[in-house]
Amino acid sequence: MGSVGVTHPLVSAARIARFTAVMYKPHYLLYGVLWVLALEGMASLVTQPDSAWRPTWSTVVRIVVVAFVLLYLRMVDEQKDLEYDRVHNPDRPLVTGAVSAVELRVAMGLIAIGAISASLALSVGSAVMIAVAMAYGLVLWGLERLFAVVRTNILVNLIVTYPVQLLVTGYIVVSAIDTGEVRAHWQAAAVAGIFAGAFLQFEFARKTSRERRPDESLYSNVLGAKGSIAASVVCAVAAVLCNIGLIEPWNYSSPGALIARISPFLLTIPVTTAWNFRRGDRVNYPVVPAVVFILALYLTLIAQALTSP
Repeated sequence: MGSVGVTHPLVSAARIARFTAVMYKPHYLLYGVLWVLALEGMASLVTQPDSAWRPTWSTVVRIVVVAFVLLYLRMVDEQKDLEYDRVHNPDRPLVTGAVSAVELRVAMGLIAIGAISASLALSVGSAVMIAVAMAYGLVLWGLERLFAVVRTNILVNLIVTYPVQLLVTGYIVVSAIDTGEVRAHWQAAAVAGIFAGAFLQFEFARKTSRERRPDESLYSNVLGAKGSIAASVVCAVAAVLCNIGLIEPWNYSSPGALIARISPFLLTIPVTTAWNFRRGDRVNYPVVPAVVFILALYLTLIAQALTSP
């Protein structure tokens, strides 16, 4: 399979396109777009509350870069999780031979060159940050190969892998500071707490089950179903409270401040989901509400930024 990617570039490109269609669903792209807009908008709002935020061409470049870097990281995961997928996800493209490791690595190289070049057009800091984020993805791959505890202990794995999300967040903030949409104040870094909470509530939700399945990577295997659900809800609460704490809507009368005041109602999504799961007989914790919470929160953050001051 590897020789196909080298000898016939068009065939290899078609295989990468099919991989992308299967493994990079539209909601991943939507997530990337909203992530950049919500993060940049919030960082702008809390660091320069007297100035209106509007997306710029630099914002568009950051959206494109983040979208491709998420695909890059998906390709890394496909390779580092190969042995696990052979058992639990036998229909994955790399397992079935629909794409080869060589083809994925060539595509990763092209994405890396494009992402760094596009970011360099914004600023040197942008290029450095996105390069570090992609490099960390490769470091994770190496750590999982070298240390069994990183592969087998899901909480250790989370501690080691989550920083890649923080690095992409750092890229967006640093780049927006360099291009003038955000000021270099501590609040710009604190905004990361909102996005950490939102992502982690999804992360815990998607790996929670009533059943203890030691052969699968589930947080509920370690924390129990109740503990894993609680962790997801707590992360959602933390995200909303961080937003309220940074905006301080009680000090303003703008539409954005009103939106911030009603944002706690978004918590009805994870709380209701947890309540219904506890009372029902469903085996696996539902993931769709966790996705809806993230998207609704990010849309709320964007609305806050666009309607303030």
